[in-house]
Amino acid sequence: MLAITKFESFKLPMRPRQEIIEMFSTFAQLETDRFSKWLTDSKLRRSIQNCLVSSAEVPASEKFWALYWHKNWRNSPSSLAGMHLSAYLQESCYWAAYKTVARFTNTQYGLADYFQLAIAEVKTILEGFNPDRSSSLKTYASIAFPSRIKDILRQRKEADICTNWGLLRKVSKKQVLEALQNAGLSISQIAQYRLAWTCFKELYLQNQSGGSNKLPEPDRNLWSTVANLYNIERQSQLTPPGSECNHQTIEQWLTKIAVCVRAYLYPPVASLNVPKPGEDSSQEIDLPDPSSESLMAEMIAQEDAENRQNQLSQMNGVLQKALLSLDTQSQEILKLYYKQGLTQQQIIQQLQISQPTVSRRLIKARESLLATLIRWSQETLNISVTSNLVKDMNAALEEWLRVRYGDSLIPL
Repeated sequence: MLAITKFESFKLPMRPRQEIIEMFSTFAQLETDRFSKWLTDSKLRRSIQNCLVSSAEVPASEKFWALYWHKNWRNSPSSLAGMHLSAYLQESCYWAAYKTVARFTNTQYGLADYFQLAIAEVKTILEGFNPDRSSSLKTYASIAFPSRIKDILRQRKEADICTNWGLLRKVSKKQVLEALQNAGLSISQIAQYRLAWTCFKELYLQNQSGGSNKLPEPDRNLWSTVANLYNIERQSQLTPPGSECNHQTIEQWLTKIAVCVRAYLYPPVASLNVPKPGEDSSQEIDLPDPSSESLMAEMIAQEDAENRQNQLSQMNGVLQKALLSLDTQSQEILKLYYKQGLTQQQIIQQLQISQPTVSRRLIKARESLLATLIRWSQETLNISVTSNLVKDMNAALEEWLRVRYGDSLIPL
């Protein structure tokens, strides 16, 4: 296994501040589906150097600077703060890609493809990270990236088997609007396209039986009928109503809508390092002082992160032991429900047992695990259990079960 750790790859004896500089300013380069080298972004390097020079009293703490850039990104999203965090999460992206390759060996994607999928999800990971609940951004990312890649692969599989008309059947008005806005269409064009889609859905999609993704191609008669309905509805639905449309225009519009929706819901892989049109990649931002009182307070608060991580590990061990102590049938039902995503009805058919048995086993198993979690919290953390805390613990247990069964590659 090729080492991807930045400091091992640089092979230089680094002081702590040098490590921070490299950690938040370098990006991985892959060649032929293998890690090649680390590339330094000079602008990011100057940025983190300036911060370190101006705040000499701030210790070279990885967690502090991750928190600093994340807070800055939250308060004022910018290419610079996002790029620092993107550089920081390169290793997490790589290992998520590495694990995915090992798991899905029969797909057309390679390590570089999965790596880019993960990179494109950095913004989503940053939005989901909550410093009050997670011990560190990197710990959170190590779990979140594999989960996001798996969701994307599932969505793309659905998209690949959908015709344009099957895709238009699945989407909502909100998704159509967002897709057309994302494509840069004008307000008047969006209004026309949405009305055409509404007419098409009313006359065609709702009359198709079953849930097939591969709906038949509409014929000319259908397009003419949709065009006639559109020309009637535009008088009351559009301001101004615009000109009449023929069947050819309607077909072109619906095809374009499908293309826009597909591109919006299942975008091609793109690196976060590429600036968007009109975005100045060299934009400098007014950064808060890293040594400010509020950030120093947060840094101090982060000192107990290791303790929290130890507690999480202990909790995981307790739940794992409690899970294995359940009877075999309950364990099998939990596995089918959380790992394979089967409904209770599907579990009934697969295990050939009654519906009350499945429902009772699920409820009893979760109640048993929740009781174990509550008891451990009382004994280890000296927590007074309230109704609100039980609700939070129940939600945490549900998340633990989904992670536990959702991706066996996630370290537990």
